[in-house]
Amino acid sequence: MIQQKLQRACFFGVIVFCIVFATAANAMVPKSEKNVLLELYKSTQGQKWNTTWDVNAPVDTWFGVTVQNGHVVDINLFRNNLVGSLPESIGDLKHLVNLNLAFNTISGEIPKSIAQLSKLEVLKLEMNRLEGEIPSEMGSMKSLVKLSAFNNFLSGRIPESLGNIQTLKELNLSSNELTGRIPNSLGELSKLESLGLFENKLYGSIPGELGKLGQLKELVLANNELGGEIPKEFGQLGSLKVLQIQNNNIFSFDNMEGMNSGQFLVFDYDKVEVEKENKYKDFDVIKTRMADTKFEDEMEE
Repeated sequence: MIQQKLQRACFFGVIVFCIVFATAANAMVPKSEKNVLLELYKSTQGQKWNTTWDVNAPVDTWFGVTVQNGHVVDINLFRNNLVGSLPESIGDLKHLVNLNLAFNTISGEIPKSIAQLSKLEVLKLEMNRLEGEIPSEMGSMKSLVKLSAFNNFLSGRIPESLGNIQTLKELNLSSNELTGRIPNSLGELSKLESLGLFENKLYGSIPGELGKLGQLKELVLANNELGGEIPKEFGQLGSLKVLQIQNNNIFSFDNMEGMNSGQFLVFDYDKVEVEKENKYKDFDVIKTRMADTKFEDEMEE
């Protein structure tokens, strides 16, 4: 009997030890990853954040940081009063899956090293003060599903390389200062469901290659300097529900005859150009106030 009790005590002792050890191991992260977090804290005035970090406490207790299997996998500092720039070392968080820095006052350029985050699935940088060009290196981010950087001061051309991110479902670069043509390569994003390029300085024709985006539900191109005609390939966009193309220089909507007029929930257009043609009267449309750039964001749990 005594021996059985001893065996049970040893058994439960081992279980408790394993739980404690696993918990402690999970709380610890490599020094290199902790240093990146500390650099981020310093470069964005962490002491003035809405919710700060106790840098002497375990990393897994830091606000907005999730640690799994001993690595940082999630950083969510949405609307937390980050002011400053992103450190180049951000690319050293090799296990990062989600990075949400939206609705802050982050300035400077997007570090090229961010492209080294090969496991990153969600990158939310919207509503900041980022400037400069979008790094072409980001085209190598093979796991990225969502890239949102609207309402910044990004300039230059949209990199052709973004068309290499075959996993991408949402791309929102609206309300920036981007110039040039819409890359034909975006037509290769076969899983893309939402494309927002509203309110930039984009010019040229809308690429017919976008007609290959069979999963596309939202296409927001309003308030640019786009010209030409609606591509005939748009007739292939069977999933499209939201189309916003107003306030451009498009001179022909003839190819819209090939589109299913009953498929739209929202269709924003240049009223005079479209409605002067009787053939478009069968379009059941909702004329909204402005292009939807999803200014309302939610804290991701």
